[in-house]
Amino acid sequence: MTGPGASAAGGVVVVGLGAAGASLAWRLAGSDVPLRVVEAPAASGRRTQERTWCTWGPAGPGPFAHLVSASWPRVRVVPPAGADVVAHLGSWRYRMLRSQDLDAAVRERLAGAGVAVEEAVVEDAAELRAPGWTVVDTRPVPVPRTGRTLLLQHFLGWRVRSRRPVFDASTVTLMDFRVPQPAGGVAFGYVLPTSAHEALVEYTEFSRDLLTDAQYESALRGWLRRSGTGEVEVLGTERGVIPMTDARFAPSGVPGVLRWGAASGSVRPSTGYAFSVLQRQADALAARAREGSALVLPAAHGRRHLLMDSLVLEALAAGRVDGAGFFSRLFERNPVHRVLGFLDGRTGPADDVRLMASSPRGPMLRTVLGRALPVRR
Repeated sequence: MTGPGASAAGGVVVVGLGAAGASLAWRLAGSDVPLRVVEAPAASGRRTQERTWCTWGPAGPGPFAHLVSASWPRVRVVPPAGADVVAHLGSWRYRMLRSQDLDAAVRERLAGAGVAVEEAVVEDAAELRAPGWTVVDTRPVPVPRTGRTLLLQHFLGWRVRSRRPVFDASTVTLMDFRVPQPAGGVAFGYVLPTSAHEALVEYTEFSRDLLTDAQYESALRGWLRRSGTGEVEVLGTERGVIPMTDARFAPSGVPGVLRWGAASGSVRPSTGYAFSVLQRQADALAARAREGSALVLPAAHGRRHLLMDSLVLEALAAGRVDGAGFFSRLFERNPVHRVLGFLDGRTGPADDVRLMASSPRGPMLRTVLGRALPVRR
């Protein structure tokens, strides 16, 4: 468990209807727990942009299985050179949800429970406190600069329609490394196909610096051309920036206010994934609220996984490992369930040791030994 418990949950105020806020609001709507939900007006520019979220495993994404818009039984990784790595997931599925579908479903559920979504720009979550209530603030906060490493995961995605049937609707391309690689990071293409002619395609970088709009578009078009996709019609756009850091996010420090989501470190430092973790944390918070217990946020990630993430981020940022080769090697030398299980924080010590053994030993050992040195501020 992380952070002190917030005040006993006579009621809950959820601030923000992104993935975290929507997940908790869904679980509390219609329960015995008094609930308020506050979201910034659309015109304020403070709402989270539309997103596509993905989960994987044998079971669906918590209570949102009915909102899965597509799923796939196979995943593919394309190394910079050599044969593709294609793996069948067996009973697992890689699943996609769209943020607009989740938002609409949560608002409908809240309305059915008689809970109005209050539109307001909240400057200070403490102003929403009331005796016996807990404010769960899911809005992002500035990224702490106290860690060893900070990279940015930044991307441009297009929903596209191709002239020719070029997409394999049974297979997700997790990483296609046939793109120019940045210094001190990694770049790849990502494909979520929904038919032979339509897909969400993304150009993604893990690096220190953002690109210009023209650079993102050039990189995405160049990768589509090299991958043989051909001419496409752009149906919609997604873009985003996700901090990847081994810094610890501080609690709010205000009694009765619980920070959660990206603001509490729920985002996986080495990958930027968060949706599955948020579902596990939402289950725990909702259970405590229904019990009338103080809200205590479960740790998002285990200490061992956080240490491994920190080492990977530092090795990437320092240029000690070739990012494209590093991630390709993980999939080439490990069963797919081990790699995906690690990315979801579900692997045990034995599997983690096998994963680390398949990584470049020299660069990773130098990174471990470097931990004897002080952190540079």
